[in-house]
Amino acid sequence: MNEVSKVEIPVEEATASALSDVRRREAVGRLVDRLVRPGADDPLIALFERTTAEARDTDLTEAEIEAELAAYNAERRA
Repeated sequence: MNEVSKVEIPVEEATASALSDVRRREAVGRLVDRLVRPGADDPLIALFERTTAEARDTDLTEAEIEAELAAYNAERRA
């Protein structure tokens, strides 16, 4: 088995609460391992860059993007 290390990552309070579940925390750890594997291209950064480029290509304004994110977050909380 690989050695594991603990790191602190600042997150919102609701996220911290959700991560109190051991299984979820372990799953997030595996996801982080895959995203930031040393020497590999960072797929998370690539995803953000593609998403940003697509949003700009469709002429969305920052305000429209923020409104969409707010609506998405509101749906998830409902």
